Amino acid sequence: MTGDVYVVVEHWNGTIAEVSFELLGLGRQLAQASGGKLHALVLGPEAKEVAAACGAADVTICVEHDALAGFSPEAHITQLAAILKDRSPAFTLVSNTSKGMDVAPALAVALKVPVVTNVAAVAVNDGAIVATSQLYGGKIAVEAELAGGRAVLSLLAGAFPADHGKSAGAGAIETVVPAAQLGGSRVAFKRLIEAEASDVDISKQEILVTVGRGIQDKDNLPVVQELADALGCPLCASRPLVDAGWLPKSRQVGKSGVTVKPKIYLAIGLSGAPEHVQGMKDATTIIAVNSDPKAPIFDVAHFGVVADLFDVVPALTEKVRELRG
Repeated sequence: MTGDVYVVVEHWNGTIAEVSFELLGLGRQLAQASGGKLHALVLGPEAKEVAAACGAADVTICVEHDALAGFSPEAHITQLAAILKDRSPAFTLVSNTSKGMDVAPALAVALKVPVVTNVAAVAVNDGAIVATSQLYGGKIAVEAELAGGRAVLSLLAGAFPADHGKSAGAGAIETVVPAAQLGGSRVAFKRLIEAEASDVDISKQEILVTVGRGIQDKDNLPVVQELADALGCPLCASRPLVDAGWLPKSRQVGKSGVTVKPKIYLAIGLSGAPEHVQGMKDATTIIAVNSDPKAPIFDVAHFGVVADLFDVVPALTEKVRELRG
């Protein structure tokens, strides 16, 4: 067993996902704490092209094979396990994305090591590694001490600084021969069906009003829509409202929706689940309205109002209209 740390890098069309830079930054910290090296794992036909952006890693391991194009869980898990079984790293870092949630548990089983999911923080205390997971929409934090010295960690996007994983330098590149079993994968990636163009690109807006389940009923949406209209911005929503068909997918903010960075972000009736926070935490000013003083949204909000949204929103709308004449 070594003190090395391996990061599974997500990428698409030659571009590395922002969360992978977060993992590389954390991986550097863990590798230094365990006395090992940081390795980046890049799979896919364009692996060598993507490897150039993994300068934070001491070594970037590339595997190029058609079966690794796009994303097929079976093929990726097979290839990752083939590499990591012989190397026995201390930690393998995977993003807690739709892809990572397929990979992390199965990879941990293949390596016969524990897996910790929904990780929002990792601390090194007197040589011990402690991972903190967020459960039940961020309402419960659970600490797990990784006493065995080996684990697969599935980390929440947006929980760690991406800048720490970006480097202008370049580490060593190692090309690995694809696993023989790849040719026999039962599932193959065919194509990605792009979403249709939306009426508005919410990622480019300076002001956004986003509503959550606190709105209670679809018939109550006009209350918040009036505020958005007064501010001259789109009305957005969290995933449960979009899944219910109350607003189109193009208006969904969060990990499985759109990542936004407006100057002003009004979170109305939003609890602040990690999946949502990951998509809006970098807004310049976050203003939250929620009747629950313990709602996680207040942990990231710059300004907060603990009150019934049906009292606050109409009053705020009236004030905005007054100021705008």
